[in-house]
Amino acid sequence: MKCPFCSHHETQVVETRVSEDGDFIRRRRRCSTCEKRFTTYERPEVSFPVVVKKDGRRTEYARAKLMGSFNIALRKRPVSTAQVDSAIERIEEMLLNLGQREIPSSRIGELVMRELKKLDKVAYIRYASVYRSFEDIDEFKTLVDEVRQ
Repeated sequence: MKCPFCSHHETQVVETRVSEDGDFIRRRRRCSTCEKRFTTYERPEVSFPVVVKKDGRRTEYARAKLMGSFNIALRKRPVSTAQVDSAIERIEEMLLNLGQREIPSSRIGELVMRELKKLDKVAYIRYASVYRSFEDIDEFKTLVDEVRQ
């Protein structure tokens, strides 16, 4: 690690601490040339795939959008925030494990539907009715019948 004061390339780690939540590591370093101390932080770099919309546009993955979809579907439903957070974490883990640079938004929609089906059947039907753009009542009835089984 290069010293920010004298630009010398030899520094020693004097102390290492993991943050309270375990999200990063804090290291105190000392330059072997100028003897000054400084702090560095080590965090994991996570790269989600780019989301490809139906019209071909590409956007960065946004956890807030995913959270918004869950909140709309689960409005006034008896599902805890912890359960929603766990579902989103499972989706994000799947996205990272795919190892792809791009993913169609439809794939993310299917992952959301799968998680909602586990959490709350009414929320699942709400989301599916919008996501699948039902044209008539028969499509809606088919979905409800599927959930009842």
